[in-house]
Amino acid sequence: MSELLTAAQMRAIEQAAIESAEVTGLELMERAGRGVVEAIFEEWPELDTPKMAHGAGLRAKAARWRLRRAVGTPRIGVLCGPGNNGGYGFVIAKLLADRGLNVEVFFLGPPSIQPPEAHKCAELWYKKYKQLHAIYPLGHRDMRLAEKKFDVFVDAIFGTGLDRPLPEEILELFNNIRYERNWQSNRLVAVDILSGLNGDTGEEMSELCLRADLTVTFHRAKCGHTRRRAKEWSGKLVVKDIGLGNGPQVDQKNEN
Repeated sequence: MSELLTAAQMRAIEQAAIESAEVTGLELMERAGRGVVEAIFEEWPELDTPKMAHGAGLRAKAARWRLRRAVGTPRIGVLCGPGNNGGYGFVIAKLLADRGLNVEVFFLGPPSIQPPEAHKCAELWYKKYKQLHAIYPLGHRDMRLAEKKFDVFVDAIFGTGLDRPLPEEILELFNNIRYERNWQSNRLVAVDILSGLNGDTGEEMSELCLRADLTVTFHRAKCGHTRRRAKEWSGKLVVKDIGLGNGPQVDQKNEN
């Protein structure tokens, strides 16, 4: 089995790469976002219908129009939390929208606690697409999700560092999404790990109601991904390279 990492070990590897000036935090975030988008299209190539008619000429535009009229433009709902995982979400949203998909971002703030890199990714998204549902404080506005008809939800709320139960409002939001999934054949993609799972133990820190179809993590699988219960919630696990090489040596003693 390939090397497994704890959340702390992964943070140490990333920090070492940043401090050595090999890469910036923003570049790592952008690489991670690209990895998720690659994994989505590898898993469901039918979502990438716009690529069949790339180009800026009139013929290409007409082909895109005919294609989207025939099959519809895939609708993607990206749920972004206030931390680095949310930053990945903004990168994912922008890349998917750049490919011609219909993307809406739901930001579960507050923006005041965003890390600088995540804030920059949010700015880049909003500067280009001028769209953002700011759902904070959480409450009745969460219901707007139930009014949408998305082909894919992207869970970029919390990552492997989460060590506490999910807020009740997030659980209610997930219940709304589950209700929609009962009536539609949409998919759920978890970024790094499904929100609500512990990245080290795989433990459910709340009574989860959503199962991912695809989980995309970075550099190495994390210890929590391999636990039996976590596997049941995570769907297919894909590990994407983000250019960290082998990384520094890590202490494996605290793996469970």
